[in-house]
Amino acid sequence: MTSPLFRTKKVEQSIRDTEEPEHALKKSLSALDLTVFGVGVIIGTGIFVLTGTVAKNNAGPAVALAFVVAGVVCALAALCYAEFASTVPVAGSAYTFSYASLGELPAWIIGWDLVLEFALGTAVVAVGWSGYIHSLLNNAGWELPVALGTRDGAEGFGFDILAAALVLVLTGILVLGMKLSARVTSVVVAIKVTVVLVVIIAGAFFIKGSNYKPFVPDAQPVAAGQSLDSPLIQLIFGWAPANFGVMGIFTAASVVFFAFIGFDIVATAAEETRNPQRDMPRGILGSLFICTALYVAVSIVVTGMQHYSELSVDAPLADAFKATGHPWFAGFISFGAAVGLTTVCMILLLGQTRVFFAMSRDGLLPRFFSRVHPRFRTPHRPTVLLGVIIAVVAGFTPLTELAELVNIGTLFAFVVVAISVIILRRSRPDLHRSFRTPWVPFLPVLSVAASLWLMLNLPAETWVRFGIWMAIGIVVYFLYSRTHSRLARGEDKTPVPPAR
Repeated sequence: MTSPLFRTKKVEQSIRDTEEPEHALKKSLSALDLTVFGVGVIIGTGIFVLTGTVAKNNAGPAVALAFVVAGVVCALAALCYAEFASTVPVAGSAYTFSYASLGELPAWIIGWDLVLEFALGTAVVAVGWSGYIHSLLNNAGWELPVALGTRDGAEGFGFDILAAALVLVLTGILVLGMKLSARVTSVVVAIKVTVVLVVIIAGAFFIKGSNYKPFVPDAQPVAAGQSLDSPLIQLIFGWAPANFGVMGIFTAASVVFFAFIGFDIVATAAEETRNPQRDMPRGILGSLFICTALYVAVSIVVTGMQHYSELSVDAPLADAFKATGHPWFAGFISFGAAVGLTTVCMILLLGQTRVFFAMSRDGLLPRFFSRVHPRFRTPHRPTVLLGVIIAVVAGFTPLTELAELVNIGTLFAFVVVAISVIILRRSRPDLHRSFRTPWVPFLPVLSVAASLWLMLNLPAETWVRFGIWMAIGIVVYFLYSRTHSRLARGEDKTPVPPAR
């Protein structure tokens, strides 16, 4: 396309930008670090709550199959991410990939989308972490003043001091360096995975075979909704989902899919990886495989400990242990969830700052934010700015209704990356690809279809909010980014060496 809106940035130029001293990030991550990052951000409270909730409401013991289906859908997107992250090892993830294939305006749109997704995700997780800490403090007989507690359901002035403090502390860790962040993440992920494994092993001793009958309960039709809080597909086609039965497995898969969100953030660290061509595919696919195995194991345990129809909705795994006469596991699970959420929050913040940094380096956002710290070699300016903003948002805003925006933003990124793989294969077949997505274009097309299907199952009001955010982004692009980008100013038109 010849329109300035669809001007693309050469892959070679993107890679060369990473070598500019003032804008170069330090390469310190290994495949193990990337895998730990992926596991750290994927495994959150969902593994302790979502497994039992979906089993009771949607699929019964067959929720284990729903996790497999959701894992396969994520694997389709992960294969596309792996090719791009190893071919274009530049910070920015889907934003950078689309800039090299779709053009500047699509790249801006996906970058704007990722900024919202990661920022809102960080705030939501920080508020969730605060809730667990409040619960643990109450169990110990300590209570914070009401004005400094959670904002959900609060009346009058209130500020969630714990959520804001968590974001600010993690911001400081990210400024001090990626290797320190990786070490902190490794310790926390080790604790989190240990808690999950203890729950799986201990719960296995309380499994009763009779609780698995029937493994696939009889289908129960559900009436289609008509309001904005109903899935978009229901409003458009009048289609009503089914709970339980074979179709209930797919209904459950659309719900548990969101427990996998986060593996794509591994791609934002491509520029800080020592050997991205080898380690990015290993980190992305390895973390996804580990988390799928843990999800399936937990779902088998919880439905074996207690019949699916008797599971609680709020804390199914903890209450299942209570039902077997072991209530102390409830506190143990809460501890594991609280510890685990710290890494989820940090890695989401990491992903957002890298996308913001990449957009700034390209001139789509002020170049002031693209200079790295002279000692730590981290993008300290956007990290501090975004950390403070998110801390304020997490402290003042009850975010339960906005959490769905994180999901639609991630799925939109999946669609863009899959399409970009097809386009770049055609436009730049000469590029060296150390990892190649198999069965192109069939597999990327399948990934697009699966992601769109899950997007259609999100509430219509989520689509409305997402559309408003995208409209604001387009206005910002035409008022500032279109004329300030380095491509528009001709700064990236110098000759580049041929692809390897």
